[in-house]
Amino acid sequence: MTKVPQKYIFWAAAAFALFLLCGAVFAASSLSTIKTAISSFCGDLVTLLPVATMMMVVVGSIIYASGQIMGAETRARANVWATAALAGALVGMLITAVAPPVLTTIYGSAVSCQSSASVDGCSPAGTACTADSQCCSNFCIPYGTDTCA
Repeated sequence: MTKVPQKYIFWAAAAFALFLLCGAVFAASSLSTIKTAISSFCGDLVTLLPVATMMMVVVGSIIYASGQIMGAETRARANVWATAALAGALVGMLITAVAPPVLTTIYGSAVSCQSSASVDGCSPAGTACTADSQCCSNFCIPYGTDTCA
């Protein structure tokens, strides 16, 4: 076993200390930015994980079915892979169900787990409609327009 020179350990420790110092300075100066980032992260979780979970169920099913037409060793491996895919899907469902209440409990009511594509429930950019327009299926239309096209 080779010994690591002392100068590398010193420089690694110095870089780590600088990293921690910079993180503490930036985190203390922008607490509202952290809550915005957590809201965006939670919205992305709520949007992405159900789709990924369904894809894992489909992939697990395909792997299991294709393993049934193979030999005994390949069938056994396919069963393990399919089980792993279904376990991943289960974890995805669990994270989707548990993450929003946990993040809201930790960070308070400032964290919103709505989809980042529609922050305020109307416009995709996350801005509210103006006084002379109304929300119509995720975009703004002028008042007096009868239909959402």
